[in-house]
Amino acid sequence: MENSALIIVDVQNDFCEEGSLPVQKASEIIPKINKVRKYFKHVIFTKDWHPQDHVSFKINHPNLDKLTQNDIQNLWPVHCVQNTYGSELHKDIQKENSDITVLKGTNSKYDSYSGFGCQEDKTNLNEILQSLNVNTIYVGGLALDYCVLFTVIDALKLGYKVKVLKDCTQAIDPDNAKNKMNSYFTEIRRQNNKIQENSLQVLTSFDIDA
Repeated sequence: MENSALIIVDVQNDFCEEGSLPVQKASEIIPKINKVRKYFKHVIFTKDWHPQDHVSFKINHPNLDKLTQNDIQNLWPVHCVQNTYGSELHKDIQKENSDITVLKGTNSKYDSYSGFGCQEDKTNLNEILQSLNVNTIYVGGLALDYCVLFTVIDALKLGYKVKVLKDCTQAIDPDNAKNKMNSYFTEIRRQNNKIQENSLQVLTSFDIDA
């Protein structure tokens, strides 16, 4: 695991069962994340860290009738506002002093699901991984079909090998999450032949124990 890192995506109060944008059964992944993290020298948390006037908040778009359907689909309830309870990591998630936290969605004008940010508002996640000589990332957190998925896709585009810990994540739409990930993976492989079929693997926390 010397050249590996565990990335735990957005296990924040607003994405857990009592939050403003809850993922079903979110808290069930926390004991598994706590268990698996001991195998990693490098543990990185990502957090949504939005200003109150963030572009992804539906409340900030009073004229919804002027937006396209695609735009509306990417609007959400207010969540993970900077320095609020909803933006904090769940109280049961194990955190160590050596852990690294990456904040995303900090610019009110741009939204990004990925822990790497977007073209207009990049995070420092890639630089952190490079400084640690990481070439393989293991990913868990919330939600599988959004922030976890797009973190995975960006990591693959950047040349990392990615292993998704499926019992350490939950999806907003669990019935379609697997197909959504497979579809995105197929498309990026079509666009970039350097991304191999084995660049992405889906494991469980029990595979790490082995």
